[in-house]
Amino acid sequence: MEPTLIDLNDYVRTGEGANGASYNHKTDPNIMLKLYFRNFENAQRELELAQKVYAAGIPTPEPGDLVTDGKQTGIRFRRIEGKRSYSRATGDEPERAEEYGRDFAQLCRRLHSVHVDTTQFENVKDRLYTLLDKNPFFTPEQKEKIRAFIAAAPDTDTAIHGDLQFGNGIFTEKDGVRTRYFIDLGDFCYGYPMFDIGMVYLCCCLNDEAWTMEVNHMTNATAKRFWDAFAAEYFGADADMEAVMREVKIYAGLKTLIIERDTGCPMPQFRKMLEGTIY
Repeated sequence: MEPTLIDLNDYVRTGEGANGASYNHKTDPNIMLKLYFRNFENAQRELELAQKVYAAGIPTPEPGDLVTDGKQTGIRFRRIEGKRSYSRATGDEPERAEEYGRDFAQLCRRLHSVHVDTTQFENVKDRLYTLLDKNPFFTPEQKEKIRAFIAAAPDTDTAIHGDLQFGNGIFTEKDGVRTRYFIDLGDFCYGYPMFDIGMVYLCCCLNDEAWTMEVNHMTNATAKRFWDAFAAEYFGADADMEAVMREVKIYAGLKTLIIERDTGCPMPQFRKMLEGTIY
C-alpha cells in the first residue's frame, strides 16, 4: 500500500493524541487527516482495520486513503463536521457528566452486541499474549500468572474496540438527534467485552488529577461521575456491582500492557489493579 504525497500546508491542525495529530483540510470540509508520530506500519494497520470495521457496519468515520507529507504517514477520513468526543463534551459541560456517561454506555453496548467474522480480525487474547511477551517490566512469574488469567477468560466472537477510552467515542447533534461513532481503531479486535470495559474504568478512575485535566479536560471527580453513570447503564439495575467492580478492576490492570507498550515505561498506578488478584 503506497501512501499518497500531500502538502501539509493544505491542512490546519486541530488536535493531538498519544499516537498522532489530527488535521482538517482548509478548503474541503469533507476531509480530515490523522498523522502518526511513529512508523508507517501503524498507519497502514489502522487503515486496514478501519476499512474492515466500516464494512462490518460499525459506526465509524468512512476511511479514505493512506498519505504522507514526506516525513510522517497518516490516513484521510471523511470528516464528521461538528463532532465532539465524550471526554471533551464532559469536560466542557461537567453538569452533564451523567448524561454523557449513559450515552457512551449505550454506544458501547451496541458495539458489544456485534458478532464479527473472526477470520477478519485478531483475537484479543492473541493481541495481549504478544504484548505480554514483549513487555520488559513484568517478571517471568508475573507473566505466567497473567497469561493464565487471559487464557481462562471467556471466549466470544464479540467486537471490541481495543482502546475504549471515552475520547475514542464521538458524536454530533442536529435538531435534537445525536449520531455516534467510534474512532482510533488501531487496536480493534474481538473477544470478551470486559477487555474493553477495563479501559473505560482506567481512563475515568485510575489517573492522577493533572493527567485527567490535561488529556480529558476535567477533574477526577467529574470523570468518576461519568464512570458511575456509565457502569449503571452498561451493566443494568440488576447487576451485582460489587462483583462487577472486582472483575472490572482486573481487566483495567491488564490494559497496563497497552499503555506500557505506548509509553515504554512501567505504570504502577495501573498495575496495582493486578496485585492481590492475578498475582
